[in-house]
Amino acid sequence: MSSPESTAQTILRILEKSPILENCDAATLASFTEQSTLMSVEKGQVLFVHEEPAKRFFIILSGWVKLFRETLDGSQAVVDILPAGHMLGETSIFQNDSYPYSAESIESAKLISLPLTLLKSEIDNNPKVTSAMLSNMAKVRRKQDQELEHLTIQSAPQRIGCFLLRLTNQKQQGPITIQLPYDKSLVAARLGMQPETFSRALTRLKDAIGLEIHGSTIALDDVRQLIQYSCAACSSEFPCKDLKTNGDHKTF
Repeated sequence: MSSPESTAQTILRILEKSPILENCDAATLASFTEQSTLMSVEKGQVLFVHEEPAKRFFIILSGWVKLFRETLDGSQAVVDILPAGHMLGETSIFQNDSYPYSAESIESAKLISLPLTLLKSEIDNNPKVTSAMLSNMAKVRRKQDQELEHLTIQSAPQRIGCFLLRLTNQKQQGPITIQLPYDKSLVAARLGMQPETFSRALTRLKDAIGLEIHGSTIALDDVRQLIQYSCAACSSEFPCKDLKTNGDHKTF
């Protein structure tokens, strides 16, 4: 019988798969591993606050983390909600070493905490890591551009449909069942809607394509109905595949 994997081995295995760190040599990965820690956080725990000095960045192993900024009236503007497999806080090195947003777990979660100083050193000295970092940032920017397009040209029901498509296998045919990953109020905030607007738009989507809604579970006869309804106003075919909410949602 094989022995249980140690914490260091677990961290190293995950870092080796990271799109940004996978091109680091063994010695560098060992340095990251030695200075990293595994974290377990409860629902509602704040990881860092907008504009505070940034010392660490994180990889989500399980659970969901909300990125947000507070507005002048004290409410929250949700920037994103990230699933397992995603990195957060790493772009602080290009933001005067301060966090560009706040981060809070929206359910119990596990993360790896890593030092930003090591990442900065790798970006300064390893062209492959620099290229990987720029590629990752470009991917995030492309996602933001597509979401801005959706805010401009899609109706509220279409935006909800697009969000639901990100939770599906779009190659699937026939009946599908979709489980909302978090509370409807957070889905509304993620889509830039008030809860009452979200509720009305979801009802309109239900009437338009025949959704069945039972709490956080949504059923539909055929995903193609959702694609045809939601993607009609988009500038590219099936753009939601590039905005995948859970396509890389992993539990390590």
